[in-house]
Amino acid sequence: MERIYGMPFAKVYPLYVAKAERKGRTQAEVDEIIRWLTGFSQSEIDAHVASQATFQEFFADASLNPAAPSITGVVCGVRVEEIDDPLMQRIRYLDKLVDELARGKAMAKILRA
Repeated sequence: MERIYGMPFAKVYPLYVAKAERKGRTQAEVDEIIRWLTGFSQSEIDAHVASQATFQEFFADASLNPAAPSITGVVCGVRVEEIDDPLMQRIRYLDKLVDELARGKAMAKILRA
């Protein structure tokens, strides 16, 4: 897990965007999901990408959305609500939201509105 925690967010961010775009969604939608989950502004997201912040640094600076625990389901064969490590759970929350976006789910449902 240390390898994942030390991975730059900037390395994974373009993969999230590419996954969404392959399914007809947009970078703006990916950014909206990240803003919702982390409480970051767009400029803060851009700064984390530019600074090569690790996932650990990225989520340490974030204010997790109070509705985040309502994110449930399976990512990589593991139920996100059953993950004990808080940082890994946050990373998987983001993975799950991007998966939902790529599957065509409505933004209101993705953002638990």
